[in-house]
Amino acid sequence: MARPRRASPVPPPGGGTRGPAAPVPRSRWLGLLLAGVVGSAAAQYRGPLFDAHLHYNVEACGHAAAATTTTECPHPLPDVLDRLQRNGVRAIVANSRPNDGTRALAQAGEQARAAGVAVVPFVRLYRDRADYNNWFRDPSILDMVNTELARGTPAGPYRGLGEFHLYDSGNADGPVARQLMALADRKDLAILAHVDDVAVEKLMGHTPSKGQSTRLIWAHTGIGGSSVARVDALFARFPRLHGELSYRPGLTCGEGTLCPEWRALLLKYPDRFLIGSDTWVNQRWLQYDGLMQGYRAWLGTLPPEVAKKIAWDNGAALFGLTEPSPR
Repeated sequence: MARPRRASPVPPPGGGTRGPAAPVPRSRWLGLLLAGVVGSAAAQYRGPLFDAHLHYNVEACGHAAAATTTTECPHPLPDVLDRLQRNGVRAIVANSRPNDGTRALAQAGEQARAAGVAVVPFVRLYRDRADYNNWFRDPSILDMVNTELARGTPAGPYRGLGEFHLYDSGNADGPVARQLMALADRKDLAILAHVDDVAVEKLMGHTPSKGQSTRLIWAHTGIGGSSVARVDALFARFPRLHGELSYRPGLTCGEGTLCPEWRALLLKYPDRFLIGSDTWVNQRWLQYDGLMQGYRAWLGTLPPEVAKKIAWDNGAALFGLTEPSPR
């Protein structure tokens, strides 16, 4: 999986392709440089972020809430919460392989509150990596999900199911996939699905509402490169379909700016997009600051009200969170 582009630094004042110019007095140059820095900072989105796609997998230390940094626990909870806090991430959708990682985040309690982070727990369908390719037809997955839902978490009930993967869209018709989609509709659980556009249609068709009341967060909004026109058509058809934007091919162009067709789509559906880190491997934790800075850069190119919807409001509305107080 390719790493999303990060925003490039702002070029120094006077940059460009023009020929030599007369020397700029030092005081004037410093003034221009300061103006450029201030302008750059002002252009970035500076409000709260909702990370709608975060994993605390066993490799990161999701199994050991109180562990210290060791080779077995490279990212203990204090490290994770510090990364969230310093990047202004005020809420997360937590889902992990196995679900112990989500429970570790959910039971952080006072630590999470001190960091200003709300945890929205999801049941992930994976006990181990073998489940990635078989969950949709394995009845023991359904049993595990029901057990976790009944158990709940220290942060309250689970709010959704996933992330899950379907590498073949035909597997959306698997018996467990059908049952879990119907269960989500009945219990008003959100879904986080890493699937293609065909599978989105199939999954929605397995719900009692036929996708009309289903909160499905489409991980990466089609990592395989579903066209903007296709995303547009699915958004028009399913009113509660949301697109999460990590790893989305074609989202940004050049220096981390939004590509024109994606900018137009975000402006057309400002209430339907979310951001996420997808910390599926430990390298993504090491890149976390850059990932969030990249989001803030292109969010800053949107109208402020649209930027805040994508950055925070849409996720908060999905799960009934209140506006965080300034920090």
